[in-house]
Amino acid sequence: MSFTHLDAAGHARMVDVTAKQPTVRAATARGFVHCAPDVVAALRDGSVPKGDVLAVARIAGIQAAKRTPDLLPLAHVIGVHGAQVDLTIEDRGVAIEATCRTADRTGVEMEALTSVSVAALTVVDMVKGMDKGTEIENVRIVRKEGGRSGTWVRPGE
Repeated sequence: MSFTHLDAAGHARMVDVTAKQPTVRAATARGFVHCAPDVVAALRDGSVPKGDVLAVARIAGIQAAKRTPDLLPLAHVIGVHGAQVDLTIEDRGVAIEATCRTADRTGVEMEALTSVSVAALTVVDMVKGMDKGTEIENVRIVRKEGGRSGTWVRPGE
């Protein structure tokens, strides 16, 4: 078995995608921030002391998608041409979904995952004073489109 991110000597390397043709690609990730009932109530009525949690988390998620190569050492610098981050207050907390799009040589799965993760971290940061037990759950890719492998959808999503 060969590993794409290791050279012949076993050293980490960035995969060379120079010869690949740019194609339209998209990836969607989801995650969840579990919060105490009083935090959910404060999110719903806009009374979280730090302000508009969902708006700040949405911007943080978009910014994170664009900064993914700064965080993941072997991620390619690609043009993130679209990033949509949706946050929905549910009875147990906040559901997060991010879809990233590009027309580039490699996919945007890491950008979508980073977007959801940073949006979730932002929610935690903004409500941790109200609930120290807030936790992030189930961050995962649920769909990817484009590239050599085409479309993939996580079963059950």
